[in-house]
Amino acid sequence: MTTTAPRLGTALARLLILAAALLGTLLAGAAPASAHAALTGSDPKDGAVVAAAPKEVNLTFSEQVAMSADSIRVLDPAGRRADTGEILNLCSGSIVRYGVALRAGLPDGTYTVAWQTVSADSHPISGAFTFSIGAPSTTSVALPDRAAGGGLVGTLYGIARYVSYAGFAVLVGGGAFVLACWPRGASVRPVQQTVVRGWLTLTGATLVMLLLRNPYTGSGELSDAFDLAGLKSVLETKTGAALTSRLLLLGAAALFVAVLFGAYARRTDPKEKKDLAFGLGLGGTVVAAGIAGTWALAEHASTGIQPGIAMPVDILHLLAVAAWLGGLTVLLVSLYKAPSVDRSAIERFSKVAFGSVAVLAATGLYQSWRQVGSWSALTGTRYGQLLLAKIGLMCVLIGIAWISRRWTQRLADPKPAEETEETAQAAQAEETVQVEETDRTEAEEAEEAEEAEEADETTGATAPAESAQSAATASTADPERAAQLARQRAAVATARRKRERDADPERAGLRRSVLTEAAVAVVLLAVTTVLTSTEPGRTEEEAGRGGTAASGPAAVPDRPVDIRLPFDTGGVDGKGIVRLSLDPGRTGANALHLFVERPNGKPLDVPEIKVALTLEAKDVGPLPVAPDRIQTGHWSASGVQIPMPGEWRIQVTVRTSEIDQTTIEKNVKIG
Repeated sequence: MTTTAPRLGTALARLLILAAALLGTLLAGAAPASAHAALTGSDPKDGAVVAAAPKEVNLTFSEQVAMSADSIRVLDPAGRRADTGEILNLCSGSIVRYGVALRAGLPDGTYTVAWQTVSADSHPISGAFTFSIGAPSTTSVALPDRAAGGGLVGTLYGIARYVSYAGFAVLVGGGAFVLACWPRGASVRPVQQTVVRGWLTLTGATLVMLLLRNPYTGSGELSDAFDLAGLKSVLETKTGAALTSRLLLLGAAALFVAVLFGAYARRTDPKEKKDLAFGLGLGGTVVAAGIAGTWALAEHASTGIQPGIAMPVDILHLLAVAAWLGGLTVLLVSLYKAPSVDRSAIERFSKVAFGSVAVLAATGLYQSWRQVGSWSALTGTRYGQLLLAKIGLMCVLIGIAWISRRWTQRLADPKPAEETEETAQAAQAEETVQVEETDRTEAEEAEEAEEAEEADETTGATAPAESAQSAATASTADPERAAQLARQRAAVATARRKRERDADPERAGLRRSVLTEAAVAVVLLAVTTVLTSTEPGRTEEEAGRGGTAASGPAAVPDRPVDIRLPFDTGGVDGKGIVRLSLDPGRTGANALHLFVERPNGKPLDVPEIKVALTLEAKDVGPLPVAPDRIQTGHWSASGVQIPMPGEWRIQVTVRTSEIDQTTIEKNVKIG
C-alpha cells in the first residue's frame, strides 16, 4: 500500500486545534504573571500599628528596581497624599531599599502605601499595604484591584512578545537553513517569502512593544501608547535601549536578507558562492547574536545570580531555539511548497537540529538551576510548574524529531527502479480517483490532455509542432476552445506536480512528522514566552521566606542598619551624603561600610572620616571606630563591637580639607 502525504489544510487545521487545546490546558486559570523582583520587607510592616508617626516609609526588594517620582505613595485615611513625594535611595551593597519621607504632624489613623515600579528584568510590579498610627481607623482608600502589566495593554504586550520570539526564530533559523543546509533554497520563492515574513514580524512586534511600553509599565491605558513624553522616558530605560538596539540590528538583518536572496542566489561560480556564504554566515551570526542579546540584556538573564555567565548562556539558548524551530519552519514550507528540496539538505538539517538540541539541553539545565534553585521551588511555584510543562513538551518534540530523523535516514536509501515505477503508478491511480470525486468534468479533461500528450510523444518530433499549430488554429477560430485547452494543461500540470510530491512515501511521512513537530513547537514557544514573564521559583521562595519572617512581631528588626547622613562642611566639595551600613546590625561583631558621595551620586574622596558610637541610656561610649579607605568614596571597618542592645547614637565626622570639617549624627535601634 502506498504511503501518501496528508492534505495540508485538513492536517494543519487538526494540529492547530490540538495545539490550541493543549495551550489552553497549560495556561487555564493562570494568575497574572508576576515579575522577577519581589517585595521582601517594609518598614512599617503590613498591618503594623505604631505609637508615633514614622519619618519615612521604606520598601525592600529582592533585586534592583527603577524608581520614579510616584513609585511610592502614602495616602491618609481620607485619600490625601501624606508623603513629600521625595524618593529616598536607601540601597547599600546587595540590599535594595527605597523609601519616601512623610509629612510632619500626621494624625492617627490607617494609612495606605501604594507602590509601582519596574524590576531590573523589565517587568512591572506593584502592590499596596496598610499601617496605622496610634490605632486603626476606617479609610476611604480602595486598594488597586489590577496588577501592573495587566488588562488589555498587558495582553497586547504579551502577544507582541510571543510574536517577536516567533519572528526571530523564523528569520534566524530560516537564514541558517539556507546557508548551512540548502543553498539552492535561496532562489526558491516560498523560502524567500517565509524568511522575509519573519523579518517583518519581528520588526512589527518590536515597534508595538516600544509603543506599548509606557502604558504597560504605567497607567495601563491604551491611549498612552502615543504619548511622546512617555515614549521619551521609555527610550531612557534599559528596556527602551534594548528595543531601539533591536530595531537598528534589524536594519542590518534586512541587508543580510537582501544579499542572501539577491547576490548569493544569483552566484554561479562555486568559489565566489562559497566565499560569499562564509561572509554571510559570519555577519549573520554576529547580527543574530546581537538581536538575541537584546533579550538577554533586558530580561531575566541580566539580573539575579551570575549575570555575567547567564547572559552569554541565554544568547546561546535563543540561537539554538532559532536554528531548530526556525529551520523546522522553513523545512516544512519547502516540503510542501518546493517538493524538490534535496535529500542531502534534509540530512544536513537533521544534524543541525541534533546539535541545537544538545545546546538547548546544556543551557536549559544551567538556566533551570539558576532560576529555580531547589526541588521545592520546581514543584511548588508557578515558574517551576511551567518549567516542568516546558520540559515535557521538549521531550515530546524530541520524540517527534527522532521520528523525523528516521524518515530522513530512509530518504538516503534510493529505491529500486521497479518499486519507484510501481509507486508512481499507484499514486497516479489514486490521484485520478481523488480528482474524479472532486470534479469529474475537470478530471476527464485532464485525462484527455494526458492522452493527447502521450500520443504526441508517440508520433515523433514533428508532433509538438503540429500540436502547437493546431492549438494556435483553435485559438484563432474558437477562443472558448482555447480557454478549455488552457484549463486542461493547467490541470495536467497540477496533477503531475502532486504525483511528483506524493511519489516518495518516505518524503510524505517526513512531511507529516515535521508538521506535527511544528505544531508542538508553537505550544512550546508560547509556554516559553509565559515563562520569561513569570517570577522565578528561587525569587518567589526567597520572598515567601522573607514575608514569613517579617510577619511575626519583633521589637527590634533583625537586619543591617542602613542610614543616609547629608553633610555640608562649607568648603569646596563640602556638600555630600554619607551612606553607612552596619551588618548584621545587632550586638556582637559587625562590619561597617561608609560610602561618601557628591549630591549627584558620584563618589567623593575626602581626607578623613571617623565614626563614634554612643549608648547614652547606659552611659556607654563614645566608642571610636577608624575605618580604612578601600577605594574612592568607600571606607570599611571589620569587627566593630556593639556590647549591648539599645538606642545608639552614631556620629560621623567628615573632613573635606585641612580646615573644613563637620560632624553629623543619627540615632538607631540595635538589637
